[in-house]
Amino acid sequence: QVQLVESGGGLVQPGGSLRLSCVVSGSIFSIKSMGWYRQAPGKQRELVAIITNGGNTNYADSVKGRFTISRDNAKNTAYLQMNSLKPEDTAEYYCNLDPTLGRTYWGQGTQVTVSS
Repeated sequence: QVQLVESGGGLVQPGGSLRLSCVVSGSIFSIKSMGWYRQAPGKQRELVAIITNGGNTNYADSVKGRFTISRDNAKNTAYLQMNSLKPEDTAEYYCNLDPTLGRTYWGQGTQVTVSS
């Protein structure tokens, strides 16, 4: 059974940094992409960043230049480095795995709060 476990969230002051991790366990034949999404209270879940199996990345306009998504295939882990954090980045962050075949998987989420 495939599981995604996020970690690295927390409380940080504006301008600070956090690095989120998403560890994948279980058997996946082939991964098409992995991504990070976020959902703030009262808002819809939105895409933050995505990285394809080929290493191509795409970011939401609101995080371009501040966030970086990466993968370490040897560790079955995806990362989201978040710099210059703003209060509007406050949200629950979710890891997503989209395999080449089959259903999409989600992690349980990790809370990021940006506040002074």
